[in-house]
Amino acid sequence: MAHHSPEGRWGNSQNRKPVRPWTVKDIHTTFKTFFRWLVEGYIDGSPMESVKAPVARPDQVQPFTKEQIAAQLMAAKQSRHPYRDEAILLFLLDTAVRASELCGLRIQDLDSVGKRATVLGKGNKRRDIYMSRTTARAVNQSLRGHDTSPSNPVFLSERDDPFTRSGLQQLLSRLSKTAGIEAVRCSPHTFRHTCAIWFLRSGGQVFALKEMLGHTDLHMTMRYVAIAQADVSAPGEKWVCPTNGEGWLPVG
Repeated sequence: MAHHSPEGRWGNSQNRKPVRPWTVKDIHTTFKTFFRWLVEGYIDGSPMESVKAPVARPDQVQPFTKEQIAAQLMAAKQSRHPYRDEAILLFLLDTAVRASELCGLRIQDLDSVGKRATVLGKGNKRRDIYMSRTTARAVNQSLRGHDTSPSNPVFLSERDDPFTRSGLQQLLSRLSKTAGIEAVRCSPHTFRHTCAIWFLRSGGQVFALKEMLGHTDLHMTMRYVAIAQADVSAPGEKWVCPTNGEGWLPVG
């Protein structure tokens, strides 16, 4: 495979990670479509007809346990920017926003009184997401001493620039390393996944989850339903629903 060579994939030495199953399936579909077009007048038969389509199963992202979340929050409090880092973790966990949505958040998008924020999601669609009191307080605390002009980012990087997706991933990786987490992939998507799973396990409705995640249809949302119904959490473990004002902080 190209990613095993020193030159990397497509000549990019930085691109050496294994190809994801869905990428392989997309490549197979593209070639199959192309050769079908060639058969219409350029070649006698398609070599892709004998190539079996690869299986691409949905990623089974392991959600965080309450102990792992507590460890990451402790790591955030001990970091160089404790208020910012804690607010980012709580915001991700409480709202299930995508990385790009958090990075694009501006001061004008916040409604501190209503504990609400407006994010720009896929397809340039805006939606309102809601924060618990705990998360809203953490976000407000992280903004103290900063320029809160409406167009300024809510979360700033080390260089006082808007966070990028790469910068956010690096921050989460540092915090997870400090927290000693190794078995679970620490990424913005894992926080999104964790929030969705615990929302359902705590009695949340699938249609409400669809709106919270910004899905255009129920197909993607139902993946979370299947995982939540498996109920791999510890017996008696639950999180408090954000609509009651306490947020997704583990209790009991």
